[in-house]
Amino acid sequence: MREIYARSEDRENTPEAKPGRARFLPAVRLPEGLPEGPVAIADMANAFGVTHRTLHFYEEKNLIKAGRIGLMRVYHAHDVHLMAIITLAREVGMPIATIQELMAELEQADSQEEADALFMEALMVRKRELMASLSTVHRQMQQITHLVDRPEDPHAAGNDNEGDGALSPLEIQCLELMAEGLTPVRLARSMAMEVREVQALEAGIIQKFNAHNRFQAVAKAVLLGIIK
Repeated sequence: MREIYARSEDRENTPEAKPGRARFLPAVRLPEGLPEGPVAIADMANAFGVTHRTLHFYEEKNLIKAGRIGLMRVYHAHDVHLMAIITLAREVGMPIATIQELMAELEQADSQEEADALFMEALMVRKRELMASLSTVHRQMQQITHLVDRPEDPHAAGNDNEGDGALSPLEIQCLELMAEGLTPVRLARSMAMEVREVQALEAGIIQKFNAHNRFQAVAKAVLLGIIK
């Protein structure tokens, strides 16, 4: 990898530095092996590990522009630099719309320092987004762990002779019907019981599994092999 455009003066007088395009771009690094001067589309694709179709897509989104030397499509230094920025942004998961907004902001940058600062701010915003996503995933994992966490005595719910945690045949029957999604009213009808009796039975099952609701109780029973 080699660093490019450490100073904006390196390209201020190049043909591709035209009005309407950013005069200052953040200093990034280019893949090794790129030829000096205009880069053919095949070399551009190989260097950045993308397809020709991806390059065309970025052109359609006005992120880069290709020129021509005869019949050959080529990219000048400015667009190679833009491609390096796009690649870094995509590697950290920035959406295309966000990259477009970044490029629009870079067009307004009046100095190299401002361009670098804009890019760093975009990266920090993405970092905060990823941290928020990690927090959400962590919370969801905790919920799943709590859902499938076994009772203190993992055998208590499956053995009728081990005290208060044991399930009676009636409770197992109720649990199997709960797993089928039957409501308390339908449970009562199927088990020839009063609705309030079924509700009390269900509450006892939930308590024995240290669950918060019938769905957690059923999930734990399945994991413990009590029901299928």
